[in-house]
Amino acid sequence: MHDPIATGRRAAMRAVAIQAVVTLLVALLALAAAGPRQGLAAAVGGIAMLVGNGLAAAVALGGGIQPAGAAFARLLLGTLGKWVVALVVVVVALGPLRLPPLPLLAGLAAGMLAYLLAVQMNTQRRQR
Repeated sequence: MHDPIATGRRAAMRAVAIQAVVTLLVALLALAAAGPRQGLAAAVGGIAMLVGNGLAAAVALGGGIQPAGAAFARLLLGTLGKWVVALVVVVVALGPLRLPPLPLLAGLAAGMLAYLLAVQMNTQRRQR
C-alpha cells in the first residue's frame, strides 16, 4: 500500500538531517575562520532553521489524510511556526546574547538553502 503522507514525512525528515549536516559544516567553518563567537552565531542561525523546519514538517504532515482545507491550514500553520521560531531565535541571539549578525545570518541562510535543495533533490528522485 502506498502512503503519501508517510513518504512526505520521511522526505522532510531526511531534508532536516541534511540541513543539520550543512549547519554543522558552516559552524565549523566560521569557528575555524573567525573564532568561537562567530562559530556559535553560525550554529545558532542554522539550528534556528533546523528547529523551524522540523516543526513545520511535523505540523504540516502530522495529521494524516485530511480534507484539503485542513491540510492547507496545517501547511500554513507549520510555515508560520517555522518563521516565528527563526525570528525569535534571531532576536534573542542579536539582543541579549549579542552574537555577531553576519555569521548568524550565514547559518540561517545556509540552513534554509540546504533544506530547500534537499527537498528539491528528493522530489526529483521520486519523479524518476
